[in-house]
Amino acid sequence: MERLTVLGAGSWGTTLADILARKGFEAVLWARDPLLAEAIRRERENEPYLPGVKLSPNLRPTASLEEALSGSSLIVSAVPSHGLRDVFSRARPFIPKDAIIVSASKGIEEATLLTARDVIEDTLRENPHSDISVLSGPTFAKEVSVRLPAAVCAASRSHEAAERVQRAFSTQYFRVYTNSDIIGVELGGALKNVIAIAAGICDGLALGSNARAALITRGLAEMSRLGVKMGASPMTFSGLSGLGDLILTSTAHLSRNYMVGHEIGLGRKLPDITGTMKMVAEGVKTSRASRALAERHGADMPITTEVCRVLYEGKDPRDAVLELMMRGLKVE
Repeated sequence: MERLTVLGAGSWGTTLADILARKGFEAVLWARDPLLAEAIRRERENEPYLPGVKLSPNLRPTASLEEALSGSSLIVSAVPSHGLRDVFSRARPFIPKDAIIVSASKGIEEATLLTARDVIEDTLRENPHSDISVLSGPTFAKEVSVRLPAAVCAASRSHEAAERVQRAFSTQYFRVYTNSDIIGVELGGALKNVIAIAAGICDGLALGSNARAALITRGLAEMSRLGVKMGASPMTFSGLSGLGDLILTSTAHLSRNYMVGHEIGLGRKLPDITGTMKMVAEGVKTSRASRALAERHGADMPITTEVCRVLYEGKDPRDAVLELMMRGLKVE
């Protein structure tokens, strides 16, 4: 039985591991917390992150990186972006040289402005892996875990590697497309979280459906603007990892980023919101990183800028909306 590994036992990592286990692979799920790994093994359920979802008996949880990675042919990272460098630094000695690595993490490292995939590549530079792919698209783990239909894309510079990921994950309810635009796919998955916070603020302020539709559309424009300056194809942002993920994350209460924005729109402060959250809202940190990337590449990203000002500079959300509405008039 072929061994495939998922690093990160949050809701998404657990869901991905369960897909692989149900397809008959020896699916190993690494959890940072030994108590969580033992609870999953004993109860066949990840109660903190996916309560009520019964997991495949083929899924093997462990808190040992050596056990999780030894002999694995495909390694998926579902670690939150801020923890990637630490996890892969510790995992490096145990990663088989011929393993395909897949980043399913969405975010940008603040200190370096590297995407999740590039953080993995940078951490493994002493023993490099040529096939580091990206898996991204409009998915809520809760829905995929109960086998509701969803579609994502697997991006890699190697068509063979992308097809390998596609074959590994595709099922009757989880459809995987391939894509060669790694930069576009990964930026779409990271930047949409910032726009989702803005959409949540919009709804928290009760600004209406017109405002939310305009914000999502202009948010997609600025995501694409930065992506093209960084070498991505503009068409990628019309696909699953761009428009698809943006719509999902900016309109549904299952979205952690949307809910952070919604609570801010209702008047709550960021530390009070994030302090009670069990899972990470990646857009909070990504907002500052994407603003810095925009400044580096000369990309105009007004929505992202205003989100940063609201989150970190104490700007009143209504003032941020007014600022966006009163910018200089221009061609679309």
